[in-house]
Amino acid sequence: MKKTFAILGAALFALLPLAACGEQSDLKTVKVNEVTHSVFYAPMYLADALGYFEEEGLKIELTNGGGADKVMAAVLSGDADIGFCGPEAAIYVLLGGSQDVPTVFGQLTKRDGSFLVSRNKEENFQWTDLKGKEILAGRKGGVPAMTFEYILKENGFSPEEIVLNFDVAFDMMTSAFEGGVAEYCTMFEPVASEYQAAGKGYIVASVGEASGEVPYTAYLAKRSWLDRNGETAKGFLRAIMKAIDYAQTQSADAIAELLVKQFPSTSLSSLATSIESYRSIDAWVTDMVMTESSFSRLQDIIESAGELSSRADFGALVDNSYAAAVSQSLR
Repeated sequence: MKKTFAILGAALFALLPLAACGEQSDLKTVKVNEVTHSVFYAPMYLADALGYFEEEGLKIELTNGGGADKVMAAVLSGDADIGFCGPEAAIYVLLGGSQDVPTVFGQLTKRDGSFLVSRNKEENFQWTDLKGKEILAGRKGGVPAMTFEYILKENGFSPEEIVLNFDVAFDMMTSAFEGGVAEYCTMFEPVASEYQAAGKGYIVASVGEASGEVPYTAYLAKRSWLDRNGETAKGFLRAIMKAIDYAQTQSADAIAELLVKQFPSTSLSSLATSIESYRSIDAWVTDMVMTESSFSRLQDIIESAGELSSRADFGALVDNSYAAAVSQSLR
């Protein structure tokens, strides 16, 4: 009898992994390519850590594109279902005459998330202090660089007084700065706080505070993908909207505990500091619907940088129906 129970027990135990695999197979995999990995995008990582994606029947396969142009390439090639980057990448494709235009269906951040880091401690930094100084601010044509250039122009800089270094790839700027390139560099969190904590530089300003509200990073997908996966898109946004609420209401320390797996080389204290930094500048949206006025301001910034041949039509690029439906369902 004991032998019989032992055999049955072993058989049941052996079936457990298969049952678990069966449960996992019920989740739909969604491939997401992000522009860079940063605490700036904390709600997306929290949605995964808190099980919100799983509640929607989704499993997120996240990859790092290392730049908006690369994210767009991944979406257009089909290597990614959803791209997460600045809407400017979609504007360029739309104006280029693509037959399968990438569509923005949800917005996450509403201002630039980078911080200006100086080699020197500057207690009373003013934007005019950058006159004639070399700055690493991003890839030419990317929203980070164009937003920074816009700030300088708004502070009275003439084109010849602006010294922006566009030669360094977005994901290599910090290492280039540490290697001696330029006098200032823009960095996202947690890199900025970690860099300062290590005594390598000093955070002197928030680019987002200076630039004002703009649809900085958003979720986009091919129109053809959205047409086939409408409910998936809504479930994806619903998970993130719940995570946005969590990020706005819970303690920075509690959020840091949930994010540490995403940033294993970053201390809990730095992660908490990063969360506080982004909350202090009101970085995240509360409603993922993109407004036409903010989209227009984004194009003002791109146009000011000389990167826009003509204006893109809001309705041709942005579909707010998914975010609006999700927002309504969560009220």
